[in-house]
Amino acid sequence: MMRELHDELQARPSALLDHLRLCGAIPEQYAHNSSEEKLYSKYTDAVTSEALRAIGLTSIVLDTRADSADVQARAPSGYSLVADAKAFRLSRTAKKQKDFKVQAMDGWRNELDYALIVCPIYQLPVRASQIYHQATARDVCIASFSHLGTLVGLSRRETPTAATEARLEMLKTPSAMNPSKDAVHYWTALNRTVLHHLDANDDLWRTEKQQSMNALAVVKEEGVAHLASERDKTLAMSHQEALRELVRLKRFDERMDRIRGVGHGTLLEHR
Repeated sequence: MMRELHDELQARPSALLDHLRLCGAIPEQYAHNSSEEKLYSKYTDAVTSEALRAIGLTSIVLDTRADSADVQARAPSGYSLVADAKAFRLSRTAKKQKDFKVQAMDGWRNELDYALIVCPIYQLPVRASQIYHQATARDVCIASFSHLGTLVGLSRRETPTAATEARLEMLKTPSAMNPSKDAVHYWTALNRTVLHHLDANDDLWRTEKQQSMNALAVVKEEGVAHLASERDKTLAMSHQEALRELVRLKRFDERMDRIRGVGHGTLLEHR
């Protein structure tokens, strides 16, 4: 998958912005905890890594345990970072602070300089949230795919060096803030940092804002269409078909097999 994405972007570099604008929404047709959902998570990490490369950093997606960051990158000027991309279903209810793993990212940076979490802007808390207090207290930068897209645009219009420097200042922003749960306080500071470095290229910012709204409209339409189709299929089921589907969704057989497989073990042995 990562090879395919890299090859696509080599052939059509402009496709990177399309991926950044759309990748934050997990397709509704992917079952929860399915192999498709896990692969999609890796895809968002690959998109983030490719964006960091486009900005001028050396970046790799790590094939590691679940308790570590997924992306590492280093700039020519020397600074380094770990990054993690987040994607959510549009149908999902309120996200919890553990979904963003801010505290974990602080630990996962190890000896590297910065930690970055990239999220779809429309899935981030808009008022008070503990994630902003954690980010400003632990020097972890939460940014959106739109911010990343803006820097990719700056790199292409100006130079990768300009985008790399803007990225560095963005990464530094949380450490300069007083710890606070306030979303407006956090995003105002981060957005001002990016806009300052865009200078005369602030049209890139306006473009990404608009494209983010356009992309959201697309994924909303796709999600609603899929769920409407599934609803219609369910309503068309016979009584027996509906019962079999309910039994499948409840996973009775799987859960009973799991219970039968539980053993006493040897932890109470004294030898």
